[in-house]
Order: sequence, then structure tokens, then C-alpha cells
Amino acid sequence: MRITKIETMVLGTQWRNLVIVKVSTDEGLVGVGESRPINKVEAAIGYVRDVADRFVIGLDPFDIEQLVRRLTVEDYGRPGEIAMTGLAMIEMACYDIIGKALNQPVYRLLGGAVRDRIKAYANGWYTVERTPEEFAAAARRAVAKGYRALKFDPFGAGYYEAERSEKLKTIALVEAVCDAVGPDVELLIEMHGRFNPVTAVEMARELAPFKPSWYEEPVPPANIPALKKVADAVAPLGIPVATGERIHTLHEYRDLLELHAADVIQPDIAHFGGILNTKKLAAWADIYYVLMAPHNVGGPIATAAALHLAACTPNFKIQENFNDFDEPYVLASAPGLPMVENGYFTLPTGPGLGVTLDEDVVAAHPEQRIHFNLFKEDWHKRNARMK
Repeated sequence: MRITKIETMVLGTQWRNLVIVKVSTDEGLVGVGESRPINKVEAAIGYVRDVADRFVIGLDPFDIEQLVRRLTVEDYGRPGEIAMTGLAMIEMACYDIIGKALNQPVYRLLGGAVRDRIKAYANGWYTVERTPEEFAAAARRAVAKGYRALKFDPFGAGYYEAERSEKLKTIALVEAVCDAVGPDVELLIEMHGRFNPVTAVEMARELAPFKPSWYEEPVPPANIPALKKVADAVAPLGIPVATGERIHTLHEYRDLLELHAADVIQPDIAHFGGILNTKKLAAWADIYYVLMAPHNVGGPIATAAALHLAACTPNFKIQENFNDFDEPYVLASAPGLPMVENGYFTLPTGPGLGVTLDEDVVAAHPEQRIHFNLFKEDWHKRNARMK
């Protein structure tokens, strides 16, 4: 079997553009991959087109390791966010083809299931006014959809530091959500790399009484010793530190793991070179007793890929999902994704990734002019369309 064609398309929404890669073969099998390249749609598409003829057309889709080598070694330049995003989309599509060729779900090709359901948490549920009352009401609506864990960034548009009034507002928002959903619902506090270490530690201590399940990306991702400083200060609180969505290669994880700078890592499969690369990272992290909670802002295709990895990864913790809080046509673009029930996804079914691309839905919702900026006021409302 040989790859004969690679096509790209974009599904546009109010705040994210989902890039979809469709890979076709000479035996008629077709696979799909997907990513949400934040504010870099054309760059991701351009990369896929650039490598298609040189490295991918003519390759056997079963040769995943050869694909990875070609795009990360033989292209010589150091792979970063765009290269690893393009590779991930092509690799997902190849795994989709392999599963279809063998009539097996992807997770069975990666060691088989180690769990019969996949714990989930909601994100994107708090697109409301930044008041305790509105956040509490939104949290109750998310729980009503079946979620037992909610992630949110309560910090506004701050960077490095925050005014005292903003700190007090943040505490009030978290308290309101905690009171609204009760002690049985997990809260995961997202910091989006906003703070310097001292501010991150201060806010971690202030929010500790609400018993969050983790603090995510407390400092910007480029300085692992700064993250280690926060992790050491937070450890006595008994609250894990999570990070990793903006780390794109295996080599970049070395210092983080060796310094024990995080308790949970969050590679995004769609920006980390794909399913197999992330599976390798999971095995490596397990040596350090570090858990996996892959970042996922993708639509149904990328989410399906994440579920297959979760199914077969022993040190998996919990899976992020936005799709229940976005336009309904996003899920309709690739039907087949399991739904969240009582806080869990069921395992994917069907061969390959288990979803089927609906190109008519994609064509009906083209790319949008979007600039998503997490450091502007009211960013959380996710109205990112450019005026």
C-alpha cells in the first residue's frame, strides 16, 4: 500500500480553526488527522504541502517510524511547533488507515486497552461574564452535561503579576464554582503560563483551600528551573503541577522529567508529532512516576486520537474535551466520537480512529479570520474573530 494523495481543509468556528489532513492510498483506504494550530493555520497547511511530495507521497502508511524519521531527521532543521503539528496530522491519518486495513481500532495496535472507560474533564464551558454568579451557573450547566471535572482559568488577562483586586476576584470565582458544583466535582486550575514564580506560588497557596486537582502551566514554558521552583513550593500543599502543551519534542522533556519539575505532563498529540511519539513519552514519564493528561483543543478527529492513546496508556490520568461547548457542527464534521457520560468517555469503536469525515459539513464552515489572544480582556469568552 502506498500514499498517493494528501489534502488539507479547514473547519472554521468562532474561536478556533481546525486543520484537517486527508491521506489517500492506492488501495482506496483513506485516513484523517486534525489539529488546532493557534493563530498559525496557513503555516501548518503550508508545511504539510511542503513535505508531501518530498517525504510522504509513495510511503507505505504502515511505516510510521520512517515517516517520523523523514520529517524530523532527514529534513535537517530542528523540528518545532509547526513541523510537529504537520507530522502529527499526517501520522494520525496513517494510523487511521492502518486500523481500517486491519479492521481494528488504533488502541489495539498500540498494546491494547488497559481501561474500559476514559476519564474526562470539560474546558471551554465558562464563556460568560467574569462574575462569581455567571461562573457558578456555567459550572452547573457543565456538570449537567455529565462532567465530573472542570478546568478553567480564573485569572483574567494578567501576565507575570496581578493587581490585588484581580487576585481577590480570582479567589471569588473559584470559590463560587466550588460552591456551585460541590466537593465531588474536581476543579483543575489553568494558569496559561501567566505568572512569574512568586506570583504563581502566592496564587497556589490562596486557592489551596478549594482543593484543586492541579495547577496547570503556572509559569511560561521556556524556563524549566522556574517551573521547578514553583513545583517545590507547591508540593507541601499536596496539589500537583501540570504542564507540557507548549513542549513539542521528546528532547525538550528531558530537563522537566529529570528535575521532577511537574507531576502531570500534557503533551498535545496534535502538536507533538502524533500518537506514537506521545506513546513513547508516556513510557518515559512512567519511569519518573509522572502521569499523562494530554492537552486537547481539537475537534472530533484529534479527540478520537487522544482517546485511543488514553485507552492503552497505563499512566494516563484524564482527558480534556472542548467539543461539548462549541458549535454543534464541530462534532457533526466527523461523527463517531464517543460522548461523555457520568464523567467518562467509552472506548472508541470501529476500525482506525473510529470517526468518519463529513466533507460537506467542513465545506459549509470555512476558515475564519481569527486571532485568539489569551492576554486580552475577556479572552475567556472565546470571541476571537477579527473585526
